[in-house]
Amino acid sequence: LVAQDPLAFDTLPLLDEDDKAALRHEITHKWSQPAMLYYLVILCSVAAAVQGMDESVINGANLFFAPQFGIDPNLSQRNSWLLGLVNSAPYLCCAVLNRALGRRGTIFVTATFSFLTCIWQHLFVARFFLGIGIGPKSATVPVYAAEFIILEPQGVPILNVLHRQTWTAFGIMMGFVADLAFFKVPTHKPHITGLNWRLMLSSAGIPALFIMAQVFLCPESPRWYVSKGRYDKAYESLARLRHKPIQAARDLYCVYSRLLEAEKDIKRDRSPFVELFTVPRNRRATLASFIVMFICGVNAIAYYSSNIFVQANFSQIQALLASFGFGAINFLFAFPAIYTIDTFGRRNLLLTTFPLMAVFLLLTGFGFWIPAESKARIGVVALGIYLFGMAYSPGEGPVPFTYSAEAFPLYVRDIGVLLPHLPLYMTHWAMIGMSAATATLWFFNFVISITFPPLINAFTPQGAFGWFAAWNIVGFFAALLFVPETKALSLEELDQVFSVPTHVHAAYQIKALPHFFKRYVLRKKIPDLPPLYQHEGAVSDAKSEYPGTGRSSNA
Repeated sequence: LVAQDPLAFDTLPLLDEDDKAALRHEITHKWSQPAMLYYLVILCSVAAAVQGMDESVINGANLFFAPQFGIDPNLSQRNSWLLGLVNSAPYLCCAVLNRALGRRGTIFVTATFSFLTCIWQHLFVARFFLGIGIGPKSATVPVYAAEFIILEPQGVPILNVLHRQTWTAFGIMMGFVADLAFFKVPTHKPHITGLNWRLMLSSAGIPALFIMAQVFLCPESPRWYVSKGRYDKAYESLARLRHKPIQAARDLYCVYSRLLEAEKDIKRDRSPFVELFTVPRNRRATLASFIVMFICGVNAIAYYSSNIFVQANFSQIQALLASFGFGAINFLFAFPAIYTIDTFGRRNLLLTTFPLMAVFLLLTGFGFWIPAESKARIGVVALGIYLFGMAYSPGEGPVPFTYSAEAFPLYVRDIGVLLPHLPLYMTHWAMIGMSAATATLWFFNFVISITFPPLINAFTPQGAFGWFAAWNIVGFFAALLFVPETKALSLEELDQVFSVPTHVHAAYQIKALPHFFKRYVLRKKIPDLPPLYQHEGAVSDAKSEYPGTGRSSNA
């Protein structure tokens, strides 16, 4: 009875006052949670940071291992491709282990790979198998956390703390810290050449060891237990993360009933992957989710900023310090997104930050036209990269994972992956769609990381940054025309939004953009555009919204 209407517990005579007090306290004191739940949050946050470190520690190491192995990208185009291949190797190797090993087992295996590949002596092979540590972990950790958040009152503050982008950005920053910490280590020791860069790469193994040692102290996902028919274990897991047995029993019923609903749909003789593209509503959600995973150029900076700063006439230590500055900005400016993504809106963030990122990338590239002997060259290049980080972190950084988690229709089954802030009742389509969207993200990571060194050689830094600036402009128009707003919409409203034909949505946005410019830039008094969608209870006044993104005119 409590599970069927979680807010009506005060009217249930079967509950005693202690149970009602516990349920009431859960709503009025959202931060009052058992210590084990916060311990789980810390574990998942460290796991996200491990991923960030895995990605960024090679940034500083690039300056040292490339000349040692004879693949200095400044000497030949072949060398630049080899350097790009080493950097991109992890994104060639991904796997999904969730279903066989459970959440804790998958996190343990991926942390083990992250640790072992940090100390493996064969650089390319180690980087290649690091993908097993990065790929499944990026999917499993948010699944693991989200599956303990059964009802919204429990989840809002906890998932905000766990915001994946924030702690991944923290890990990226710590990767730059490790590069700085080992910079002055002598490069030549008996039987060891390049000890400094080896220690840089090995440093990411330390937090991975923490994950390996601690993950089995946390309970397993109750949803995974239920999917295996182990209901007693599912209850025990929930009981460790709830104050009272009534809360654990209620949440177990919620998990079980949602999986039963799923089984009814699973019996339909359909191919979920095929229907992502054959059902118009799903196809539009898939297209929008792919677009938000767009190339913006941040990976080029995250992986190669030290090389970029050296080309801008920084010394090696100055380049590492400047890279740390980028990492710190990326981390600090991820915090506003915890607030803005649910207030300013996903689409608004993209439409605002894509043009800004394009401008700042152009500023960075143009800085390389300043004579090398001028101090202004260093300042302009660093300024452009830092401003780019400020625009990226609250916008294109968190939006892809949030958007792809909510764009698909209701249908539950444990195939594919879940992404941050995904409630347990999200869909089978969502899992498969997000799996495809996440694969798109890793594919773009691979493409950028392997092509950036040869792109710098072929296009010069000016051309390379101009290339990524152009893609940001493309991203702006793609988001404008094909990405509806999903902020604060119910599942029924999302169905309505993604049921509007693509050409109708695009045509509306073409009208909305000049309307916005005339009204809010030129300050003309012109009437409102008629809303594209009419949601239940939606207001028609969209004065404070970007074109087509209000509750009354989502587009």
